[in-house]
Order: sequence, then structure tokens, then C-alpha cells
Amino acid sequence: MKVTQIKHMTFAVRDVDRSLDAYKRLLGVSDEVQVKEFHKSRNRAAVFELGGIEFQVTQSMDADGRFASWIDQRGHEGLHHLCFAVENIDAALAEAQAHGATLKECSACKVTGSHIHPEGWVAFLQDEVSGIEIEFMQVYKEGEGGDRPQGV
Repeated sequence: MKVTQIKHMTFAVRDVDRSLDAYKRLLGVSDEVQVKEFHKSRNRAAVFELGGIEFQVTQSMDADGRFASWIDQRGHEGLHHLCFAVENIDAALAEAQAHGATLKECSACKVTGSHIHPEGWVAFLQDEVSGIEIEFMQVYKEGEGGDRPQGV
């Protein structure tokens, strides 16, 4: 499997506005960064870059939503999942499954396995590493992904 980079890190929080304020105050995140609502996946997120890595600070819009449930299960906010960019998502998934991994349904799209997303083909593993969920993304190259869904 060829992992090319950490595409993004997603943090589950109860109050994205409060968390974003702390990132702005303590880590110099731009005041221009705003919280956006994603109705399909039922979350609110602030997305910004620090040290060359995309951070997604995310709050569920529903009390039983993906991120709220994760916080309730663990008793604290924190790193929810890492998204690893891979050169070939099908090869990465095959290798992970050959080593015992199980695929997980995408909570936004209700698809298990590789499927289109705004930035690339994605898939999620049911398995965690040190309590952190794993996502793979094969980022679109120029000219790919013309039928990308928006607002996920």
C-alpha cells in the first residue's frame, strides 16, 4: 500500500464554534475560517490547514449523530479519524482486507467501499488503530471527478 500523505485529520467536538475560537487564539488559525453546515452528513465543520495538514473540527447537528455518538462512547472530544491519501484506493482496500480489515459504511453516503466524494474516491475501515478510525482517499487527478457530489 502506498500512503502518500495524511489528507486530513477530523476532530469530534461538542461545540465547533468554541473549538475554532481556541484554534484561532492559540494556534494562529485565520479569522477568515468559518464554520460551514453540511446537511447531507448532518454536521457543522471548520476546515483549515495547519503545518500542511487539513484539520476538520466537526460537530454533529443531531444529538445521536456520528460525532456526538463517538464523544458519548468515549467520554471526551478528540481525534475521530485520520484520512490517508493513497495512490490506488482499490489496491489499498484489497491489501487492508487481506490483512483482516473490514470495510465500514460511509455515514454520509450510505455506501460501503470505494465511492466518489468531493475531493476523491473514499472508503472507511470498520477497524481502528489506537482508537482512531481510518479513511482512505484517492485524490482526484486533473480531469477526474466531474460528477462529484457537493456538500458532503
